[in-house]
Amino acid sequence: MSTGSYYVYILASRHHGTIYIGITNNIRMRLEQHRRGRGSKFVQKYKIFRLVHIEAFATPQGAIAREKQLKFWKRD
Repeated sequence: MSTGSYYVYILASRHHGTIYIGITNNIRMRLEQHRRGRGSKFVQKYKIFRLVHIEAFATPQGAIAREKQLKFWKRD
């Protein structure tokens, strides 16, 4: 993990399962929120708690741009 203060992260329910892509400026707190069922209704519904990828950015704009890019990718 690099030293940026904004993060794009990917959570997965299991291998080849449902994924969730999000951004935060406090990755530890956000992951804890997800695991306690307070982060996102989608994450809570599909039990998506496994952190599989994280990228750090210096600005929120950089993180948002990357999140949008990742959300348009095809799974294959």
